[in-house]
Amino acid sequence: MLQQPWVHSYPPGVHWDAHLELSEVQDILAQSAKRWPNNPALEFMGRRITYSELDVLVNKAAKGFQALGVKPGVHVGLFLPNSPHYPIAFFGVLRAGGVVVNYSPLDAEKVLEHKVEDSETDILVTLDLAALYPQMNGLLGKTRVKHLVIGDLAEFSAQPQGVRAHLSASKQLAAVSDDPRHVAFAKLLDNDGAPHVYPLGDIAKAIAVLQYTGGTTGLPKGAILTHANLTAAVEQALQTTKPILVAGEERVLGVLPPFHIYALTVVMLLGVRLGAEIVLHVRFDAEAAMKEIEARKISLFPGVPTMFVALLHHSKGKEFNLRSLKSCNSGGAPLPLEVQNAFEKFSGCRLAEGWGMTETGAIGTFTPVPGKQKAGSCGVPQPGIDFKFLSVEDRKTYVARGERGEICLKGPNVMQGYWKNAAATADIMTPDGYMRTGDVGYMDEDGYIYIVDRTKDMILSGGFNVYPRNIEEAIYTHSAVEAVSVIGVPDEYRGQAAKAFIKLKPGASAMTLDEMKAFLKDKLGKHEMIAAMEIRPELPRTLVGKLSKKELYEEEARKRAK
Repeated sequence: MLQQPWVHSYPPGVHWDAHLELSEVQDILAQSAKRWPNNPALEFMGRRITYSELDVLVNKAAKGFQALGVKPGVHVGLFLPNSPHYPIAFFGVLRAGGVVVNYSPLDAEKVLEHKVEDSETDILVTLDLAALYPQMNGLLGKTRVKHLVIGDLAEFSAQPQGVRAHLSASKQLAAVSDDPRHVAFAKLLDNDGAPHVYPLGDIAKAIAVLQYTGGTTGLPKGAILTHANLTAAVEQALQTTKPILVAGEERVLGVLPPFHIYALTVVMLLGVRLGAEIVLHVRFDAEAAMKEIEARKISLFPGVPTMFVALLHHSKGKEFNLRSLKSCNSGGAPLPLEVQNAFEKFSGCRLAEGWGMTETGAIGTFTPVPGKQKAGSCGVPQPGIDFKFLSVEDRKTYVARGERGEICLKGPNVMQGYWKNAAATADIMTPDGYMRTGDVGYMDEDGYIYIVDRTKDMILSGGFNVYPRNIEEAIYTHSAVEAVSVIGVPDEYRGQAAKAFIKLKPGASAMTLDEMKAFLKDKLGKHEMIAAMEIRPELPRTLVGKLSKKELYEEEARKRAK
């Protein structure tokens, strides 16, 4: 039996043991600026910034950060949307010798305060938007944060005055207070662009980013991603795009929020490594995205399933030509087969599913293009990554190929551990050095991996292991269903039973629980059949748009507590 059967499923030119060029993360930009100085690196609100211009801005940001005290060991938080401020600040912090900590606008005040103190963030970078600034300003004097660097969303647009007027008229701007601890982003860049260069030493140990996990219970944990981890992840992604993409010739649509690990690695870092033009949108809008794809001839579009669903169901979808797309990648959540097939017919581009985690720099598996596309599979292991499957029952032994188990992996992209949390780090690692993912799945004879569910979402019903994803895939085949989340709820007879939360397609007629059961009768086993169902106008989602079950579990718990 082959130890690595997936290597025979790789496209021509892709090798599992390919040499990965590891470096300091900021060197990715420096190398692309040397190779393609005049290529556009960013496009934002009508303005283009070339790679040489971006490199200069990053050097200025680095010196500006150093003037605020940034050096090795100093952590800088980024609380930013998709605008040029993010890549300038990100690479600037690293070039100054610091560490980046990403913050999400969806975080509650308690979580923000926890992240600041836990990560030891001294400086925060944000914009003067009403959705961002007040939360950050509230942390001054309340936490260890010493400075806020505040950008103006319009300052990197082609028409700053017009953009500011629109933001002001729509009440999207915040009233920024006069505070000596505030530093304007423009002031940060007002220098000669000659920062001091600090030697980082061993890049396998030098921290580049503290990326906090979403956390389904308790407070989030900071995954330690070193310079070697992140550049390995970028090189692994680069290896698998070789059959499709040409360095220096691509355009990437950046609609995923940059503070999310998927966007950080697959949009920004891979885009820069490819010398691609990254077209930035502050937020995802289906019609705006399709207009951009057609007008800018976008070739690479990384997204999450809900984004592709939105394009498919948009009333004006057929009006746009999306044939420039060469690579569409779906991650962040399971991709329903119905969506995958429909999108390929709709756009002419194959929608390839991949899987990764915060702890792996977003890299784990990829669907070979060209190559086999297997229904329900998230693809095969990326170059340099090895997979094993741990018994769900005893959590000590590995199961044979083809049997279901907790997915465990090892590779150069896997984090060094959780920041200041040795217990959590030890808990996630196996004795032989593989990282437990919490996902249950199996590998077939060709090395394709099928994720059945999360271990925490698995339903124990009448002594059987029931996987919500199996039920969700069956419900998705109903012509009226747009989105579905299935969770386990207490059941007096079976211990737990499955409950489905469903969002219908526009104009679709609602169905009863009995009607849905009748539809599912030949698609699910008796132990998998749903016991309850709710039709809702919307389902809970994370900021990147993937369906979230956390809120549904909390709702059901509150109902039982009454």
